Amino acid sequence: MIKITLPDGAVREYERGSSAFDVAKSISEGLARKVLAASINGEVWDAHRPIDTDASLKLLTWDDADGKATFWHSSAHLMAEAVEGAFPGVKFWVGPAIEKGFYYDMDLGDQKITEEDLLSLEKKMNELAKQKNLFIRKPIPKAEAVQYFAEKGDEYKLDLLSNLTDGEITFYTQGGFTDLCRGPHIPNTGFIKAIKLTSIAGAYWKGDEKNKQLTRIYGVTFPEQKELDEYVLMLEEAKKRDHRKLGKELGIFTFNDDVGPGLALWLPKGTIIIEELEALAKQTEKEAGYKRVVTPHLAKEQMYLTSGHLPYYADSMFPPMKMDGETYYLKPMNCPHHHKIFDAEPKSYKDLPYRIAEYGTCYRFEQSGELFGLMRVRCLHMNDAHIYCSKEDFAQEFRAVNDMYQKYFKIFGIEKYVMRLSLHDPEKLGQKYVNEPELWLETEELVRNVLIESNIPYVEVKGEGAFYGPKIDVQIWSAIGREFTLATNQVDFAQGRSFKLSFTNKDNSPEVPLIIHRAPLGTHERFIGFLLEHYAGKFPTWLAPLQVKILPISDKFMDYANTILETLKKADIRAEIDDRSEKIGRKIRDTEIAKVPYMLVIGEMEMNEGKVAIRRQGKGDIGVKLIGEFVQEIAAEIKDRVSE
Repeated sequence: MIKITLPDGAVREYERGSSAFDVAKSISEGLARKVLAASINGEVWDAHRPIDTDASLKLLTWDDADGKATFWHSSAHLMAEAVEGAFPGVKFWVGPAIEKGFYYDMDLGDQKITEEDLLSLEKKMNELAKQKNLFIRKPIPKAEAVQYFAEKGDEYKLDLLSNLTDGEITFYTQGGFTDLCRGPHIPNTGFIKAIKLTSIAGAYWKGDEKNKQLTRIYGVTFPEQKELDEYVLMLEEAKKRDHRKLGKELGIFTFNDDVGPGLALWLPKGTIIIEELEALAKQTEKEAGYKRVVTPHLAKEQMYLTSGHLPYYADSMFPPMKMDGETYYLKPMNCPHHHKIFDAEPKSYKDLPYRIAEYGTCYRFEQSGELFGLMRVRCLHMNDAHIYCSKEDFAQEFRAVNDMYQKYFKIFGIEKYVMRLSLHDPEKLGQKYVNEPELWLETEELVRNVLIESNIPYVEVKGEGAFYGPKIDVQIWSAIGREFTLATNQVDFAQGRSFKLSFTNKDNSPEVPLIIHRAPLGTHERFIGFLLEHYAGKFPTWLAPLQVKILPISDKFMDYANTILETLKKADIRAEIDDRSEKIGRKIRDTEIAKVPYMLVIGEMEMNEGKVAIRRQGKGDIGVKLIGEFVQEIAAEIKDRVSE
């Protein structure tokens, strides 16, 4: 018999070789029908895989992230089976689950797949799904696996096998399709009830543009048709809100080939949004006791060797520059410069917590295939700050940073969020992570305790910490339910020692400070990209590049329009006059499309009475008021940063 410990702490005994499905069935038939996979001692397994030792078990359904990932990875195999039937000789690279759905990279040889082919592939996938074919796992000796794919002339799977050893190689088969895969998979294809292949793209093998370009097919599946229907509606809305589309239409930003990929040019309207966000950050940070600093865009090689960025982060840094016999790098992070500022003058415990902030410009050499509008760029402007504190002050400081995040969430109308606590992987100490096992455990526990005490929703993820300490990735959801990574909040126990930072403690002895890296508004690029989609381009008045458009009915009211314009400008309200010789209906329609929050329509009556007829973007007429009354109301709305 083996002992199975369930999430609620209950311990049950089962026959050796029982599976997670057997456990689910012993609890309830209804639960067993929903189980997609299981977490066994923290590792995701097939629901029908035999368990031979005592274990902790969590049953995974569609409601679990790992359950969805298993469902979507299995769907990638189902798609591959359909593709293999339609395109003989196709070779497959990898087919992972992604944030929403899955993809599979494949080499079609001389064959080509079109958007029209996706519908026939969907039809075939539905046919295969209804066969309820089991996903069968089979461990394979390396020599046998190599022979299998060598006979098929599949250089892609042979490449994967070159990095594997006996004991870690498995094949999965469903229906007539067999693939090299470590799994896990859902019990059978019948769980897949709704299928949508969404797009085709090119993808370089291994992400290297020097390699052959493969075909990538994206798709998404669901256990119910209703969920797919809702997802398709969300996709249609997301297309309307695409930040790249809105950014161009609203004149927010642009890219230019002569400047270079991933290097955004901010147009005047986009620059206004940047300035408003910086003003918010500066005001908030001033109130929280931060001091502002400015640092250069590059530094000598030694600085990044000391920080660890070169050993751990070199692939994401721009190539070095040689000047005056020295090697320089464009800075990928602001932190090393900030450490030097901390070290510029002696510090005692009375100077701590020492909080410094800047909107620093950083450069990351993202691969060309990974660049995506404002979301993945090579030049970014980060709402960065570093807090140097004692261990005794850490909890209070970390909690204050999280409180700042929540303040911003309220301002921008972000209702759904979760903190993703990223931990180290003990097996990669000295490779991906600083080799300080005790300090890792201690700081991870410090962060975990603050999150629990603050009652902040969070999840833990192993193996995604920064190289110098645990971090929190702030996951937020837009108004239509799209998930974004806003920023990170990181704890650093290593760089204080690396840079020989210290302060004199109460015992008059030197002590190394703990460092908190935080960026609540992330970068201008990513955050404005998020806001464009979150608001669908309809920015709240305080953030809108143009807040008021004055619409005279005819040219004879232009003098009055200019008087109103001067009144608004004196109140620091961003306004313009539409002085075109167009009918008022056209002016209103164009201003609506431009998503300006307020329109002031003026004609004979308004001019004679010193009033304005007010229209609200998306709402229509909201009444006629004295110009002074309108200015007072909109000024208060802007000052309070009201979010609608």
